[in-house]
Amino acid sequence: MPWAAAAFIGASTALAGPAAALPVLHAGCAASEYENSDGACVHRPEQSATAPDGATARCKDGTYSFSQHRRGTCSGHRGVAEWL
Repeated sequence: MPWAAAAFIGASTALAGPAAALPVLHAGCAASEYENSDGACVHRPEQSATAPDGATARCKDGTYSFSQHRRGTCSGHRGVAEWL
């Protein structure tokens, strides 16, 4: 009955499902930073009346982004309103 063993293994694997992808925290990033796709720590978007030093874009929700790449900039902030 090798088919029974294969069916059991297949069923147990299907029930387990894929491992949930958890965000990886960079050990060297401060609480005010996040790890970008290059593994570098980048300042989190912030609210400000004027563009803070180092900001690269103003998001549509009024926050300023410090992204180092255009792709994904202001995601979760309704997109980019203006590149700086």
